[in-house]
Formats: sequence, C-alpha cells, structure tokens
Amino acid sequence: MTDAKTNTNEIYLSSSPHFTFGNTTQWIMATVLIALLPECIYGIMVFGIRALVTILASVISAVFFEYLFQKITKQEIAVNNLSAAVTGVLLALVIPSTTPVWMVVLGALVAVVIAKGLFGGIGSNTFNPALTGRAFMFMSFSAIMGASWFNPESGVSTWNYALTGASNLDAVSSATMLSQIKAGTASIDAGTLLQYFVGNRAGCIGETSIMLILLSFIFLLVTKVIDWRAPLAMIGTVIITTFISSFISTGTFGESMANVIMVLLSGGVMFGATFMVTDYATTPVTKPGRLAFGFGCGLITFLIRRFGGYPEGVMFSILIMNAVAPFLNNLTSRKYGYGKKARQLKKEANK
Repeated sequence: MTDAKTNTNEIYLSSSPHFTFGNTTQWIMATVLIALLPECIYGIMVFGIRALVTILASVISAVFFEYLFQKITKQEIAVNNLSAAVTGVLLALVIPSTTPVWMVVLGALVAVVIAKGLFGGIGSNTFNPALTGRAFMFMSFSAIMGASWFNPESGVSTWNYALTGASNLDAVSSATMLSQIKAGTASIDAGTLLQYFVGNRAGCIGETSIMLILLSFIFLLVTKVIDWRAPLAMIGTVIITTFISSFISTGTFGESMANVIMVLLSGGVMFGATFMVTDYATTPVTKPGRLAFGFGCGLITFLIRRFGGYPEGVMFSILIMNAVAPFLNNLTSRKYGYGKKARQLKKEANK
C-alpha cells in the first residue's frame, strides 16, 4: 500500500485468514455519531440546556484528555479517528442531566485515559470506556448520580434557569418504574407504555426514547456497523427471564407481558443493546461468542434487577461480560488443525 505522505510502499504481513473491508475507523465512528444524533437532539429538547452542557462537556473533555494523554506518552495523535468523541457522547447519554459538570469531566478522564489509554488505546481496552466512566461516577457519587431526575416538562425550566437564574427546576426523586416493577407496585396501562416508548419521561439523557433507539439500531444494522447477534440475544434473554419471573409472581399472562414490555422500555436495556454490547473492542469477535455474550448480559441484567440492590443492571452486566469476552473468543473460535478428521488421523498414527 502506498503512503501518501512519504510516497513509499508499505507491506503489511499477517497470518490468514484475511478479511478486507473498505471501512475505516473514522468512518465507523462517524456513522455511530450520526446514529447517536437523534438521541442527543431529543435529550436536549426534553431536558433543556443542562443536557446540552453535559454533552458538550463530556465530548470536549474526552477529546482533550485523549489528546493530552497521547501527547504526554509520545504516541501518534489519533483524536481525528473520532473514537474519543463517540466515548464522550455515549458517556453523556447514559447519565442524568442533573450531573454536575465537574463530575462529567472526571468521568470522561476515567473513560478515555484509564479505561482505554492505559490499556493501549483504541482496540486494546478490555472494558467499555463510556460504561467504565459511568461506573466510576456511579460508585463514587451515587447519592448525586441517582438522587434526582428532571421531568420532561423541565426542559423549558432549565432554559429559563440558564438565562435568568430562577431556581424553578422540576426535579423528580421518587422511585423509578423499574423499582416499582420490582416491588410489585407498578401501574401499567397503554398510555404509560406509549409515553415510555416515545420518551416523554424522566431518565438519563439518551435512554428515554425507545423509538429513536430502535431507529438508530436499524440504521447501524443497515450500514453494517453492528452485528445483530449480541443485541438480540441480550434482549431475548431479558424478555424470557422477566416473563417467567413475573408469571411465577403474578400468575397472569397479561400482567406478565405488561411487565416485560415495561422492562424493555425502562432503564438502559435498549440503549445498552444498541450501542454498548456491539462495541468492537470489548465484545467477542466470533458469532457464537456474540450470542453467548448477549445471553450473559441479559441474564445478569435480569438477576441484578430482580434480586440485586440496584433497580438497574445493564451497566454492571456489560462490564462483567467484557471481562469474559476474551474467554468466549478462545472458546468459540475456530482452531485450525483440530476437529474430527484431525483426531482420527492422530488416533491412527498412535496405533
């Protein structure tokens, strides 16, 4: 291949099998940013200027810290591949708009430097950077991260707050829908389901509108940026386990199905399945491995939601399965020189 800068020929050597794609890292990351754009716009429309400030602070911090880390460690500056920008957007969209800016900056630092940079940079990290940053923020500042959420109606109030300083923000600190489902006190009707599907509810900036997340999922599938196996395996496992558990508790099919639908519409299952379990670096590369990865994420999510101390379990489930991903790769990858025929030849040679 010819290097445009030096006008020299470079030859890359690697073992077979070889796969050739025309996609570059920058193109893939740009496509993901396009897919995240509707969630960003809707989050700003719903939660107001605080959401905009959170997104900008997260993206700028992530890009700056990656540039600074690569500069200090004398690496090639690679912020133009847009991976840091994607990490910043993802981090902002999985936290509430009430998060103070300094916490967002600290979370971005952990995401791009500790979770990615210290592991060798893009493609070498073990854990999802955005979720690692969120986990750090959640465990360090849990009282602030989950203490209150802005109502969708607060979007206008937050703009007024930014312009006038009036402290008339409408914050919600009551139990979430997932907590109500867990306690068996949830009231679910068609109107509630539609409200949660559209996204007219309190929550994290980018996780509220399931409708937009589904559109992003379809877009990423059509552009072949993500694979369907891990997301559908995760969602399917959550559906099956939630239905069985709910049916055992309630004994009614209708109420169990309503709980299943609401569980999918609440929290971060759909967002995590679309943007987190499809991460190239932290998930298995084999098709069976992706199915097993998605199954593990779905099962752990259900177990934490049903029996754990937290109403939400998506973040923890994906990070736990990130640690298992290398094992799944080894377990499900094709081993050349092995198989039925090889074993038969070895057996004959030993006779």
